[in-house]
Amino acid sequence: MGALEIRAAVAADVPAIVEMLADDPLGAQRESPDDLTPYLTALERLSSDPNQHVIVAVREGRVVGTLQLTVIPGLSRKGATRSLIEGVRVHADERGNGLGTELMEWAVAESRRQNCQLVQLTSDNARPDAHRFYERLGFTASHVGFKLQL
Repeated sequence: MGALEIRAAVAADVPAIVEMLADDPLGAQRESPDDLTPYLTALERLSSDPNQHVIVAVREGRVVGTLQLTVIPGLSRKGATRSLIEGVRVHADERGNGLGTELMEWAVAESRRQNCQLVQLTSDNARPDAHRFYERLGFTASHVGFKLQL
């Protein structure tokens, strides 16, 4: 395997990112790879916010992984800053090679660099393999999450 580069996502990466987001039963229901306009608009907005980090993993010129890291200043926990990891995806032909671990290690290291005291993430109940992966990395299932669709 060639060397891996982890860097900020750019507009040219959006088709590959959306393809990975849509590459499972849940993503296939909520993503629209045929119209990249909303994704490009979102990436532009995210890229202008210093607390948002959309990154890609690139191997041999090809985007093979992605995640979004959000840094959240807060009042609770004595004014602690936390980070939130979302949208972790690894291309199907790269799974099982440690790329997901490398992406998560990047996110935790960046969280430390940004003086976060806590790293959190959510994972859909329908993703037990992902839950085992996060637990292997030291994350604990500590809360029940709720969402309100708007």
